[in-house]
Amino acid sequence: MAPATESPAHEFVLSLDCPERPGIVHAVSGYLLEHGGDIHELRQFDDFGSSRFFMRIHFVSRPGEDFHLVADDAAEELQRLRDAFAPLADEHEMQWTLRPSTEKRRVLVMVSKFGHCLNDLLYRSRMGELPIDIVAVVSNHTDHQSLVEWHGIDFHHVPVTPDTKPAAEARLLELMDDYDVELVVLARYMQILSDELSRQLTGKTINIHHSFLPSFKGAKPYHQAHARGVKTVGATAHYVNSELDEGPIISQQVQNVDHTFSPSDLVAAGRDTECKALSNAVKWHCQGRVFLLENRTVVLR
Repeated sequence: MAPATESPAHEFVLSLDCPERPGIVHAVSGYLLEHGGDIHELRQFDDFGSSRFFMRIHFVSRPGEDFHLVADDAAEELQRLRDAFAPLADEHEMQWTLRPSTEKRRVLVMVSKFGHCLNDLLYRSRMGELPIDIVAVVSNHTDHQSLVEWHGIDFHHVPVTPDTKPAAEARLLELMDDYDVELVVLARYMQILSDELSRQLTGKTINIHHSFLPSFKGAKPYHQAHARGVKTVGATAHYVNSELDEGPIISQQVQNVDHTFSPSDLVAAGRDTECKALSNAVKWHCQGRVFLLENRTVVLR
């Protein structure tokens, strides 16, 4: 008799939020037990102010004969788990996603002339540090075309003027559809999105800015900061909404500075904080750790 073979194990991430009520953790953990799920990591949060519950579970699925199915294919196993979870999600009014833990999100990056955040994302993606697949880069300038194409990624030059702005935004939506984009990242894209486009991209677009806003607006914010003798520089990554630079915050980074820092030193320090805040925000979003809660976020790290 041939020895029994162990069913293949597949890893998934379940992210959900729903109205807070007793028994949700019990119901979800019971579902996992019933369908061969072994919890690897669990994070949860009750927001009593909004009566909202948030949960992220990274689990290993090991279906076997006891579960009436041996799933050799991860896609089949994913569909089995989704079908089984849907009634429970409906019962508890959940917003939820269930994905393979290794699945990469399809990302479109937008950039203007400053390339540090773009270069950082390209490098981290290439090294496997971010769970993303950068499918295209859009810019209103051509400064970074050779860099992007060296990485084997499509580059699209979409100039923007006051007269062409509606057409440029229409082109962006067209590219998002063509590339089946799940997330747009504004990696120092120095154009203000229209209110209508911002509404369409709610929860699907991450922006980065220096944390001096709104204290130091306009040109050369780091030079303004130097003139005021700042002791900290930083950056904020947030979701885009119709309020300029005031969307729900996902990640922030700060660095201590002092009187010995010249304006160029502050710029360099600021670049570092911008890259790290943005890459963290992209990673947490794509790992299913970020939940929108009105004008703020819950990040289950």
